[in-house]
Amino acid sequence: MKIHVIRPGDTLYRLAMSYKVPLARLLEDNQLPDPNRLVVGQAIVIRSPKTTFTVRPGDTLESIAQASGLSVRALLRNNPAGSFSVPLKEGQTLVLSYEEEPRKPLSVLGYAYPWIDPALLERTLPFVTELSPFTYRFDRQGNLIPLEDAGLRAAAERLGTAALFHLSNLGNEGEGFDRELAHGLFADPSARQTLIAQVKQAAQAGGYQGVDLDFENLYPADAPAYARFVEEVRSGAAPLPVLVALAPKTSEAEASAFAQGHDYHLLGQAADYVLLMAYDWGNPASPPMAVAPLNQVRRVVQYALEHIPAEKIYLGIPNYGYDWTLPFQEGRAARSLSNEEAVALAADRYAAIRFDQTAQSPWFRYFDPQGLEHEVWFEDPRSVRAKIELALEQNLHGVGYWNLDRPFPQNWVVLNALGEIK
Repeated sequence: MKIHVIRPGDTLYRLAMSYKVPLARLLEDNQLPDPNRLVVGQAIVIRSPKTTFTVRPGDTLESIAQASGLSVRALLRNNPAGSFSVPLKEGQTLVLSYEEEPRKPLSVLGYAYPWIDPALLERTLPFVTELSPFTYRFDRQGNLIPLEDAGLRAAAERLGTAALFHLSNLGNEGEGFDRELAHGLFADPSARQTLIAQVKQAAQAGGYQGVDLDFENLYPADAPAYARFVEEVRSGAAPLPVLVALAPKTSEAEASAFAQGHDYHLLGQAADYVLLMAYDWGNPASPPMAVAPLNQVRRVVQYALEHIPAEKIYLGIPNYGYDWTLPFQEGRAARSLSNEEAVALAADRYAAIRFDQTAQSPWFRYFDPQGLEHEVWFEDPRSVRAKIELALEQNLHGVGYWNLDRPFPQNWVVLNALGEIK
């Protein structure tokens, strides 16, 4: 796999000729909203097919996969514009393998809201080992609040992706993660017993293959109690494995108030797996900066490895960016946008995309129609490659994406090139 950074005068046709790959392959791998509007500094993923197959009358994904020794999921990963439910066309060219080095096994976790676009979900699930629908909640008595996730579970089962039961201390609409709700649960044995029993029952009834705990914004003093609760869930939900999300920290001394309720050592012992939420340095309330700067992400991974075995760790990767109005003002929130939207915005405003080598993240500035200057940081193939390579370099269990609701097709091409997705 190569990543080409667009220079003045570049076109996809010229790139295809230069790299000796079919133009159709560049279009499918990158799935650009407008291939004729390239931006200086934009990253393009280039993969060279090794073996291909031309579809004949009567061929199906299943028959081609069986004849070529691939799974249907692997065939869809090699042809990312394909879909399980869209019939093949006679004469269509499918890639069976690429000219690349052997890849390391990697588990891929993805989060999705129940209202995700079904077509987007179907295209994405072949790249995902586990899907975690966001989120089941609970009341102060420990009763589960239902989640309309049947569509997500059905899609996951159809595409061969495991589903995880996601439970959080998210409060009522707009209230965020409720530390008082969590504190009350930890202090009430009856509520915990009720909740754990209902989680196990709902997980079994829904065909879930694990439990994903995401309790955030906890009181620092509740860190030991949270670890004991995770142990109780792990025991009560057995044999289902339990994963727990960890706020990023690089040391106890430097931990933010948001992260102090997560004791890496205790939670690493209590859970089967952990997800490092290594993102949101750049966030709606912060000054403009990378959402997940690699130098900081690496520090989080190094700290986690001091307390948790590598084979238990998923590295979290963000699938979004932010647009800040300049000059930065406290209280004026940045606008969230998808990575595709960021590139389209750069094209609309004739802004060149730059790349911060330390953060390993792309960014640009532009002026809006009112004359106000903006700064945008987002993710692109280069930034996700750096994070995936970090996970592989450190022999982590996998990577986890927050979240799948926004399209980022280039990411999945990079992921498939670097890791052998479990």
